[in-house]
Amino acid sequence: MGSDTIVVVDDHVLGKPKDQADAARMLSMLQGRSHLVYTGVACVDSLTGSHLVAHRKTIVKMKSLSEEMVWAYVQSGEPADKAGSYAIQGLGATIVDGIEGDYFNVVGLPLSLLADMLPELGMNVLIAD
Repeated sequence: MGSDTIVVVDDHVLGKPKDQADAARMLSMLQGRSHLVYTGVACVDSLTGSHLVAHRKTIVKMKSLSEEMVWAYVQSGEPADKAGSYAIQGLGATIVDGIEGDYFNVVGLPLSLLADMLPELGMNVLIAD
């Protein structure tokens, strides 16, 4: 199983920032407005070669942030390896106004989507064999 996440605002696809300046640029684009978070999930059964690919979308509304707030968050180090330069499961929760959709999708692994995919590969997270 593998997954990856991107953030989309207007026509811009935001992955992980290259450096602190890039993180600040991304957060400045996101602040005070809504954006989309997409996470793709791929599952492969190594015994049969069967595979599945799916994705989930969540809408996130970011609070309005001053330049000082953006840089304070960037300097925390948390944005360094996060798509869109924030971690909703960490300090980044303080800069998010709300979400529509799957919280775990924004974290980076939509668990309910994964649980829906696994039965097609002969696994069920709720039923032990």
